[in-house]
Amino acid sequence: IGGLPEVVDPERRERCRTSFRSFCEAYFMLTFHLEWSDDHLRVIAKIEQAVLHGGLFAMAMPRGSGKSSLAECACLWAMLYGHRDFVTLIGSDEGHALGMLDSIKTELESNDLLLEDFPAVCYPIHALEGIANRCSGQLYKGDRTQIGWTANEIVLPTIAGSEASGAIIRVAGITGRIRGMKFKRPDGQTVRPSLVILDDPQTDESARSLSQCATRERILAGAVLGLAGPGKKISGIMPCTVIRPGDMADRILDREKHPEWNGERTKMVYAFPAAEKLWEKYAEVRAESLRAHGDISDATAFYVAHREEMDEGADVAWAARFNHDEESALQHAMNLKLQDEAAFWAEYQNEPLPEDLGEDEQLSVDEIARKLNGQKRGEIPIGCNHLTMFIDVQGKLLFWAVCAWESDFTGYLVDYGAFPDQKRRYFTLRDANPTLLEVKAGAGLEGSIYAGLEALTGKLLGREWQRDDGAMVRIGRCLIDANWGTSTDVVYQFCRQSAHAAVLFPSHGRYVGASSTPFAEYRKKQGDRVGLNWRIPNVRGRRAIRHVLYDTNFWKSFIHARLAVAMGDRGCLSLFGRDPVAHQLFAEHLTAEYRVKTEGRGRVVDEWKLRPEAHDNHWLDGIVGCAVAASIEGAVLPGTQESAAPKRERIKLSALRRQPR
Repeated sequence: IGGLPEVVDPERRERCRTSFRSFCEAYFMLTFHLEWSDDHLRVIAKIEQAVLHGGLFAMAMPRGSGKSSLAECACLWAMLYGHRDFVTLIGSDEGHALGMLDSIKTELESNDLLLEDFPAVCYPIHALEGIANRCSGQLYKGDRTQIGWTANEIVLPTIAGSEASGAIIRVAGITGRIRGMKFKRPDGQTVRPSLVILDDPQTDESARSLSQCATRERILAGAVLGLAGPGKKISGIMPCTVIRPGDMADRILDREKHPEWNGERTKMVYAFPAAEKLWEKYAEVRAESLRAHGDISDATAFYVAHREEMDEGADVAWAARFNHDEESALQHAMNLKLQDEAAFWAEYQNEPLPEDLGEDEQLSVDEIARKLNGQKRGEIPIGCNHLTMFIDVQGKLLFWAVCAWESDFTGYLVDYGAFPDQKRRYFTLRDANPTLLEVKAGAGLEGSIYAGLEALTGKLLGREWQRDDGAMVRIGRCLIDANWGTSTDVVYQFCRQSAHAAVLFPSHGRYVGASSTPFAEYRKKQGDRVGLNWRIPNVRGRRAIRHVLYDTNFWKSFIHARLAVAMGDRGCLSLFGRDPVAHQLFAEHLTAEYRVKTEGRGRVVDEWKLRPEAHDNHWLDGIVGCAVAASIEGAVLPGTQESAAPKRERIKLSALRRQPR
C-alpha cells in the first residue's frame, strides 16, 4: 500500500483523545448537527467513564435521540485511540448487530476526517477499495497488515506504532454464539473482549415474553459479562428502550435490581404544560387541519398565537428537537403524544403504560414475590390445621404445590415444584429437561404420567411435615388435575389404585362465566357433597370414584384476594422464605392470567383469561387447587359461609291427602 499519509490535524486528534464529546463533534458533525441536551451530556460522560476507566452503563433515551449513533461512535473512539483492543457489538439478533457493524464500516471507509487524522487505520481500509479478498495479500513495508473485513468482524490493520494496531470488532446476536469469544493475534497472543456494546438487546416479541426476558437477562449476567475471561471485568454500554413494564430493559435500568449497570432513564418531557384546556383545543384544531389540508399548519398557527400560555410549566429535555413544520420541542412532543399516546410513553418517555387487561388492579410479579413470611421451606406455622396439595398434570411435567391453612383461610405456601425436578431457578414447560418420559424407561405417555404420580405422591404424601410446635402432620387432601383429556383416565386409575387413595381426589376445574349456571344453582342430588363453589357428585359407572368439580373463575379471584390481604390480617396468603428472587417464576405463573368483569343473567363475575405474552400458569392452578382442597377439609373464610337451605319436614302421602285444598 506504499507509505502512510501524515496526520492532517494532530491538535484536533489529540484534543479528542480523552473527550468523547469532542470526538463526536469533530469527526461526526453530520450525525450530531443539533445542540446537545443536558441528557446527552450526562450520557456522554457515562460512556467516557465506561471506556476510559471501566464499569457498566445502561441508558434508556427517547427514540431518535441518537443513542445507537453514540454507541457506534463510542466503539470507534475506544479503538482508534487504543483505549480498548477488542470490542464486541451485541444486538437483539444477529441481523441487528450486523447492521451496526455495517454502519461502522461505512465510517471507516468513507469518513474523510477519520482518514485525515487516523491514516494508520483508514488508509489501509481505503486501499481495499471495498474488495475484502484483498485483505490476505495486503502489505505494508513488506509485512502483512493482517487486516480482517468479514461480515461479522473487523480486524484493524497491524501497523507498527499505531495505537489501534490489530484491534478487533466482532458482532453477535444476544441469543447467538457469545460465550468464550476470543482472538489469536499473529504473535500468538490471545485477546478477549474488554468492552461490550449492547444496542437494544430485546425485540418487541421478546419484551412481551417473560421467559425470553429471563433468558436474555441470564445471558447478559453470564455469557456477556464473562467475555473478558477469568479474573477480569468487562466494560459495557447498553443503549436500550423500555417496551413494556417489567421487560428486560426495565429490569436492567432498575438500580434496585441491577445497581451494577448504573441505569440512566431519560425522557422527552420531564414536566407537561399546565394549560390543559388550550392543549385540548390544540388537539381539535390539529385533527381538523389534518383532515382539511393534510398538514398541521392550522395547529401550528394556533400554537404560535397562544405559545406563552401553552408553554407554561413545561420542561422539555432537548430544545433543538422539532420538525420544520413545528415551532418548538414541546409542540413536537405533544404531537407525538396525540399521534399515539401508548407509543409516546413507551418510545419517548421510557415509561410504558400498563397494559389494560382488566378493570381491577392486580398484584404485580414483584409484589407477589415479596409477600414473604420468613418461614423455612417445608415448615408448617403453628396455627395451621389443614395441609393440602394439588398436582397439575402436563405431558412433560407435573407441577405441584403444598399449602398450610388456618381455619379462617389464612394460608401459607409451604412448598412447590415440578416433577421431575428441573434443577434450575427458571424454566418453562416448553424447555423442560428432564421430562416425565425419562422417569420410567420404555413407558408411553400414560405410563410416564402414572409413574410420575406414583413417585411424587410417594415422596410428599408419604412423609410427615413438622409444625412449629413440634407436632408432625400429613397432607390431608390432595387433588389431581384430571381435565386434560389425554390423562383423565390414567388420573382416575391412579387415584383408585394408589396407596394414598384415601386422600386423593381427581379434580375438574370448570370455567363458569357470567352466562353460565353458577354452582349455587345446581340442583343437589342424593349423595352429592356441596361447598363454596365446589361439589363432589355421587358417581356411578366405569370410573366409580368420587371427584371434585370447582369454579375456576371464583377460586382464582379468591386466591388473588388472599394475596392482596395485608400480612397479619385474617385470610392473608403468603409465601415461605425471605428471598423474593427465589419466587420470581412462581409469581409469574400467578400473574399469567388477568381478570375481566363480565355481566350476564343478572350477575357480575370475574372471568380469567391468559395473557397474550404468558406461557405457563400451572402453579396458579396449583395454589387454586390447594385452596379448594382446604375448603373441602373445612377451612372457611369469615363471611363466605353459605346459608343452609331450610330443612323441610317430611310428610306422609296419607297426611298430604287429608290437607285442605
